[in-house]
Amino acid sequence: MGFGLADLSQSIFATLGLPGTENRLALAESRRTCLLLIDGMGSKSLESYKSQFPIFATVKSTSELASHFPSTTVTNLTSLGTGELPGVHGMLGYTVRVPNSGTPGRLLNALKWDDRVDPLFWQKVPTLFERGVEHGISVTNIAEKRYEGSAFTQAALRGAKYVGANRSDEMVKAAVAALAEPYSFTYLYINALDHAGHNDGVGSEKWLLALGQIAELISALMARLPKNTDLYITADHGMVNVGEKIVLGQDNKLMDNITLVGGEPRARHMYVNEGAAPEAIAQWREYLGGRATIYSREEMVANQTFGAVVSPESCERMGDFMAIAHDEVILIDPSRVPQESSMVGHHGGVTELETAIPLLKFL
Repeated sequence: MGFGLADLSQSIFATLGLPGTENRLALAESRRTCLLLIDGMGSKSLESYKSQFPIFATVKSTSELASHFPSTTVTNLTSLGTGELPGVHGMLGYTVRVPNSGTPGRLLNALKWDDRVDPLFWQKVPTLFERGVEHGISVTNIAEKRYEGSAFTQAALRGAKYVGANRSDEMVKAAVAALAEPYSFTYLYINALDHAGHNDGVGSEKWLLALGQIAELISALMARLPKNTDLYITADHGMVNVGEKIVLGQDNKLMDNITLVGGEPRARHMYVNEGAAPEAIAQWREYLGGRATIYSREEMVANQTFGAVVSPESCERMGDFMAIAHDEVILIDPSRVPQESSMVGHHGGVTELETAIPLLKFL
């Protein structure tokens, strides 16, 4: 398993002098670092289309990171925020079951949340943003105004000064102001590319338009950021365009013994009736064959899929088994057929298109 966003954030804060962090990527020491994270910008897709945007030819250095599993925003942004792997921070996917929430229980959608769940209790690991501020580092989070104060922001990225910015010019202005401070880290997040990929697919006209807007944002940052600022560009995951669609329980018995369908179409957390996991796993493996890999909870822990350390809380949230789709297959929740089947681009799985993410240094 290669370096991921947990290693990147550890490394950035180490270069800024935060005790207890490790410069795993051997980044140069810095007093000012700006990190722009492009949701959904996989390395392989960027490689296919970057020649259309001259700014990408000016990059000073290029390397590649690996999305943590599952290759989805919830998990990877929390790894970025905490510097820890998913097994430690416990944000194991788009939706997971809330332990002790009754029978069959309820799912927590980490992006929409649930008012009955305290985000600081759900994700207890102190963030690097919090730790940095306590150590005297100026830490700023610049993203859309609607994310300010959200439960997910509190869980994954708490501690930073939040600046809401809905337009590129607002983001650049806020970044310039934030990085005027010595020993400062500014994190910018945009998700237009991810939305375009979900709705129209990687390489579509809307996707290329979004990539063009990103190129313009990078150019503006390069032109206006204070001198001696390190500017890095990365992503949380890539994306595959859908191929075969399998609706769970439609012309198959994959919903037998299933109580809750969690995760997402490329990486499903499946929850079953008590004692039924072995039977359900056998049934899924027989039906899906080479279209997906099925792991029991015990196998997921033993394989260190979520990292070498898996907290008791993470074990309780994890599916009784997981199904990881191969190639361009998606596994559709029967209660969400219109939403999931209409999306062209998907992520969460372990293909290179989904997991390979860029780390570009422009300044």
